[in-house]
Amino acid sequence: MKVADTCGNPKNRLLAVFLFFLFIISCRTETPKVNTALHARDILGNPDYKAISYGGYRTNSRENQPTLDEIKADLRLLHALGIRIVRTYNLELDFAPNVVKAIAQLKDTDPNFEMYVMLGAWINCKDAWTDQPDHLQEDEANNQREIENALKVANQYPEIVKIISVGNEAMIDWATSYFVPQKVILKWVNHLQDLKQKGELNKDIWITSSDDFSSWGGGNPAYHNEDLTALMKGVDYISMHTYPFHNTHYNPSFWKKNKDNVQNVSPEEHIEIAMDSALSFAEKQYHAVKTHMEQQGIDKPVHIGETGWATKSNGFYGSEGTAAADEYKQALYYQRIMDWSEENKVTCFYFSAFDEIWKDAANPEGSENHFGLFTVDGKAKYALWEDVEKGTFGGLSRDHDKHRLMKSFSGDKKKLWETVKRPRTK
Repeated sequence: MKVADTCGNPKNRLLAVFLFFLFIISCRTETPKVNTALHARDILGNPDYKAISYGGYRTNSRENQPTLDEIKADLRLLHALGIRIVRTYNLELDFAPNVVKAIAQLKDTDPNFEMYVMLGAWINCKDAWTDQPDHLQEDEANNQREIENALKVANQYPEIVKIISVGNEAMIDWATSYFVPQKVILKWVNHLQDLKQKGELNKDIWITSSDDFSSWGGGNPAYHNEDLTALMKGVDYISMHTYPFHNTHYNPSFWKKNKDNVQNVSPEEHIEIAMDSALSFAEKQYHAVKTHMEQQGIDKPVHIGETGWATKSNGFYGSEGTAAADEYKQALYYQRIMDWSEENKVTCFYFSAFDEIWKDAANPEGSENHFGLFTVDGKAKYALWEDVEKGTFGGLSRDHDKHRLMKSFSGDKKKLWETVKRPRTK
């Protein structure tokens, strides 16, 4: 009776409802929200922020742009894999801006979705991709558009775009279709740094150029000059590329140096020896860049903007060449370089997330089409089989969650092994 009287009082009833509401709120588990105030320095070199190069093109022509839903399906797979930074470039097309837009939309629907972008502005010389490229001059109109497009996207999504890269392998002289002098890259890096100082670009964005180890001073001394030193001073960090895979053909001493020691070992042991040599080769290129930078009295972070291993080749890297290309060797290189990167707190933008068959459209078996950890139809290559087994991807797939992610070779290691050859030592 006493309790009934108390609850019958309107004021007490209101108080009881209020206290019950506070109790419910206090018992709720708060959904953790992503920290959107992170600086580039907080994520680069941080093992919790794995990185990858991402191109989402699904056909043999980039004219067929992936939809936002297709990009989101890809990004969900990468997020499940622990990827938190993606690198993409070429702002002439819709793809790069749509990657950023897709991340923003995924963040809106899921406060736990966290991903950032290294946005690349493509830089060309004058008359690039013609029979007579002029490497002494830049294609200023194209380059200015790329920089302006990068600024537009970065300013629209400052919580996502954390890095802008000026050029992709744009200074290395074997990029014969489009490379430019170092002073061109320096010009646009300084332009972006000036905009940061003026408040016209988020001051927390880091500016770099993503290029081959040699053009960053780690190889041919022909690149050692005042412009390179000024560029090293101008960027916020150095983004260098290293490709032991390509060098199994172009600089094969590390691949073949063990030939006297592998005559009597099993194929598995021979491959392990070769892949240890591949990692050592990448390490040496990394340290060569770092050493040259330090010799100029400069102290900047150095991270790996690209490195990877192709899984097919009917050319230099196939069974008639160095026999480097297959899923087994890719898995060994991927694990080695990612372990090394984590141990040394070096961010590695592994190349790449998915196969991109547009890169060598006229030659489906060409190695450039097959650097992905996933096939173009969304199968997980051998490097990711263990993740599939652990349920890392849940019910996700590349085709809008219609089918569960499958392993390459239907998960049959015997079939995979039929494609694996000993490294060629001749």
